[in-house]
Amino acid sequence: MTRVLLTGSTGFVGQALSQKLLDKNFDLIAAVRKRSSTLPKLAKQVIIEGLTSEADWLAALNGVSIVIHTAARVHVMNDNVADPLVEFRNVNVEGTLNLAKQAVSAGVKRFIFLSSIKVNGEATGIGKPFTADDSPSPIDPYGISKAETEKALMEISAKSGMEVVIIRPVLVYGPDVKANFLSMMRWLSRGFPLPLGAINNKRSLVSIDNLIDLIIVCIDHPAAANQVFLVSDGEDLSTTNLLQRLGNALEKPARLISIPSGLINVVASLLGKRKVAQRLLGSLQVDITKTRELLNWSPPVSVDVALKQTAKVFLQKDNAD
Repeated sequence: MTRVLLTGSTGFVGQALSQKLLDKNFDLIAAVRKRSSTLPKLAKQVIIEGLTSEADWLAALNGVSIVIHTAARVHVMNDNVADPLVEFRNVNVEGTLNLAKQAVSAGVKRFIFLSSIKVNGEATGIGKPFTADDSPSPIDPYGISKAETEKALMEISAKSGMEVVIIRPVLVYGPDVKANFLSMMRWLSRGFPLPLGAINNKRSLVSIDNLIDLIIVCIDHPAAANQVFLVSDGEDLSTTNLLQRLGNALEKPARLISIPSGLINVVASLLGKRKVAQRLLGSLQVDITKTRELLNWSPPVSVDVALKQTAKVFLQKDNAD
């Protein structure tokens, strides 16, 4: 039985991935800061104090063949630390490289790193998607830290022979999603009129089921070794279309008012919400052709099915409250 070490096991992706790994009969070692009651009972939990340059991974890596590294200092909209880049580098770069070097010493065969589309950049023109082989062009500290980690991991692989697989997801959604996606569901479920009925952007998203399916494929696919992959649902949506289809999933038709995006941008800037407006109005598309062809992979779950699953859990919890 293949032993897998999963970091970030209590996070949004990690919890869902934990169950899927057990379903696939992997011997799962879940790295946690403290024991968690939310993880599946069959997951063996190993306490790691944090993703730092000094953390000791020896016990967690015992007998491990595959490391799936999803833990990170995550991107936040309003970071109030004095120097965000230093903080991101301490955790995402130094902490990850410490784990990777110990993984090499422990004889790990493959290291799967969950990176971010922010390595490519923040936005695309419509019909000009990012590709996996584009030169990195990160802008914010989080994206910069992920890009630096990718580069260093590939250097470790070249020197050691441990295979590295890098996956850069776009925005991930699914049951129990938080942040802006959760806010959209709340707006729609409460019938708020939204001034987003005429947005003609294009954005790639990925459901958590599709992301996890790709991660599972990358565990042992020979062609995945030392490659970078982008992942999405394979269908790009405008904000208007996303709200309409999410409203349908919630059985609460979206009440959308058509206001020119230029006017929305002006108002958002005046209110200090330019970054929020960029996410609602701007485009960010990815081309997953390399992922499809090299791995013979296609997203198994459609957008509408994934939205329905997401809405179902939201409604259950919303009604319970």
